[in-house]
Amino acid sequence: MAKILIIEDNAANMKLACLLLNKAGHNPLCAVDAETGLTLARTTQPDLILMDLQLPGMDGLAATALLKQDPATAAIPVIAVTAMAMKADREKSQAAGCEAHLSKPLRYREFYEVIDALLAKTRVAGASQENQPTA
Repeated sequence: MAKILIIEDNAANMKLACLLLNKAGHNPLCAVDAETGLTLARTTQPDLILMDLQLPGMDGLAATALLKQDPATAAIPVIAVTAMAMKADREKSQAAGCEAHLSKPLRYREFYEVIDALLAKTRVAGASQENQPTA
């Protein structure tokens, strides 16, 4: 179905996300730090990115801001996946450019609902752009 990039430094969280995505028929790509994730996002052009916010080196908020500033990756939806679940944390992730915010531990129904909603929204936006007349 969709190519989804997971940027997550915790092995157990990465394994869980991969398992859930595989079960839903998606193709997960994995990066354990922001720098690797940024490179993978540019080269593979995933349909969606799951971004841990607490990463070694560059944090997920800074990485998301860089993705959204780059024309090659700006349109890729980013979901913040984090243990930081306060309202201020959600506001920070939104300000950085995240389209959604999931709190850890992941609840699989919410995980699937958010991913499906963003993928559907992206498909609709892509279809409407394809139907635009070219000059």
